[in-house]
Amino acid sequence: MATFEGLSEEQIKMIEKSRRRVVDSIGNNMDLYGVTTSIGHLYGMMYFHEGAVTLDEMGEEMGLSKTSISTGMRTLVDLKMISKIWGKGSRKDLYEVEEDWHQNFVDYFSIKWRKSMEMNMSALNKSMTELRKLREQNLDNEKLGQLIEYDMAKMAHALQYYRWLDRFIDVLESGEIFDLVPREEES
Repeated sequence: MATFEGLSEEQIKMIEKSRRRVVDSIGNNMDLYGVTTSIGHLYGMMYFHEGAVTLDEMGEEMGLSKTSISTGMRTLVDLKMISKIWGKGSRKDLYEVEEDWHQNFVDYFSIKWRKSMEMNMSALNKSMTELRKLREQNLDNEKLGQLIEYDMAKMAHALQYYRWLDRFIDVLESGEIFDLVPREEES
């Protein structure tokens, strides 16, 4: 945490209280990113740290085991919300927060949406291929043909959505999103 040198006890308590409120809020809302509250608290605590931290420092500060902290750090690294960095003269792994929340959002949702989109498009394409083959093998079955046409129309509609989502992800990843919805200027 940032040093409290030169502050009164009352000032320190107010700063800590306001930080705790933000850390709790971050922790409680991290389910949006698919992580637990405790990992959200870990991110929130790191957010207010000046500089990089070690697993031991965060474990001590949060009262959690090194294993729990390590798992949390690995999750946050995978989400690109923190980075493992090199520290001159340190043999321990150091971690620091990626403070650009806009980029955190882009990275996280691009990764998750692209993975989901690709899996779903693959399933839809495979199913449509199988249905076409089934239809070709049963041209004389009108009831089957109607059912296949119904399902194929639904699947084609879903594929349209996923192609749109692919373009949206491209807009996120390219940064064009910030032309459409600009970031606020720092005050």
